[in-house]
Amino acid sequence: KQMTINKLRAQKEKKAVTDEQVLEDNIAEETNKKEVRKYKRFALVYVDESGNEVIGRSRSEKIIKVGKDGQLVIVDNNADEEDKFTIPKRRNYYTEYYLDQMVSQVDFNYLNYSYQPFTGGGGPIYLNPGFNLFFQLGVTDLMENYRLVGGVRFNFSFINNEYLASFSDLSKRMDKEIIFHRNTLEGYVGAYNLSRVHTHELFYILKWPFNEALSLRGTAHYRNDAYVMLATDQPSLETPNRYENWGGLKAELVFDGTRDLGMNLYRGWRWKIFAEYNQLLSKKFSNLMVLGFDFRNYQRVYRNLIWANRFAGSTSFGNSKLIYYMGGVDNWISPSFNRETPIDYKQNYGYQTLATNMRGFNQNIRNGNSFAVFNSELRFPVFQFFSRTPISSGFLRNFQLVGFGDIGTAWTGSHPYSPENSIFTKYVDSGPFHISVTVQKEPIVGGFGVGARVHLFGYFIRGDVSWGVEDHQINKPVYYLSFSLDF
Repeated sequence: KQMTINKLRAQKEKKAVTDEQVLEDNIAEETNKKEVRKYKRFALVYVDESGNEVIGRSRSEKIIKVGKDGQLVIVDNNADEEDKFTIPKRRNYYTEYYLDQMVSQVDFNYLNYSYQPFTGGGGPIYLNPGFNLFFQLGVTDLMENYRLVGGVRFNFSFINNEYLASFSDLSKRMDKEIIFHRNTLEGYVGAYNLSRVHTHELFYILKWPFNEALSLRGTAHYRNDAYVMLATDQPSLETPNRYENWGGLKAELVFDGTRDLGMNLYRGWRWKIFAEYNQLLSKKFSNLMVLGFDFRNYQRVYRNLIWANRFAGSTSFGNSKLIYYMGGVDNWISPSFNRETPIDYKQNYGYQTLATNMRGFNQNIRNGNSFAVFNSELRFPVFQFFSRTPISSGFLRNFQLVGFGDIGTAWTGSHPYSPENSIFTKYVDSGPFHISVTVQKEPIVGGFGVGARVHLFGYFIRGDVSWGVEDHQINKPVYYLSFSLDF
């Protein structure tokens, strides 16, 4: 009986041990299944107790470990040879540059348009330099973080050459850029004195993008102007050179949400609001402050038929103001200047610029330290509009007919109809008499007309004919030939 009891007890204990072993095996099997699922989803890496060997198991049951030289080695357990593939050692990236852009062409424009020193209103401003040779070379690193650009515009006289060099750091969200610019302009000071102005400028620009379309830009700049009177007689020969040094800051809020539908064809909104302060760095206190805006909208009427509108304005104030000459178009070949419109020299103008477009008139149909203008164009790409297939010819693809209208004015004083506006005062010299005459004129002028746009030999050429409207009278047509895009 006792033997029977011992035998049953031994069987019971053996069964308990067996059940416990089965339970442990089941737990281990489930754990292994979970680990296998982990291996399929992730690349697991283990470190042994010594810390010298890194082991990871991949889906193909290969082991990754550290070799003697510190490089990672992939080992296959089923292979006879241990080393099947060695992962190359990670190396640092060193900046390497490549040629990004090279331009060599006959050109008609300046490299950079800055305010020109005030010459007294004796003739056209922003004269095109005429036929010149333009060279530009740009290099960019492989990751497009840094960019170097250099350019030069050679006159055939090799006297008034223009130079431009820039460096851009685009490695972080805030873009940084340094620009050096040198230019030489010739113009008349007064009626007969010919002067040459050598301008050297240095810009430091920061750009912070809020998103793909909106950005805030800040610019700090230094400018040196050297006035050299060309010797045409004894007094001009004895006139010493004069130098001015300016420093300034500029802030811009820029939005560009347009879509490019073709050359000079856009859709959407773009605008800019800016403010700048300039200080003459000399003993004589003088400053120039400018506020301005430029809003543009491009509306698709049907297919590639675009209705483009622009509203722009600006004002200057301070001890040394900026004069705006209204009339003509940008980059006008062989411009003309209206010398009958009076200029208020009491405003102490320091610099000059154009307020365009105002087609139907020559430059200086209106002038002042403030301006406002509205432009509207209907752009009709003839061959693109009627073609159902892509056009390979650049001339036919970019050929456009344009109908346009402009309205605006430039003035001195608080508003265009202010008695302080120089347009209402005319001075007449007759012998010993200096007579001031008050005239009645409408300060706002306008123009309308038609034009054509062609892309020829790499240049976008604009031809316009416009009729100006002044004092409620339609003037004779004025013809324009220019090289520029948009307004």
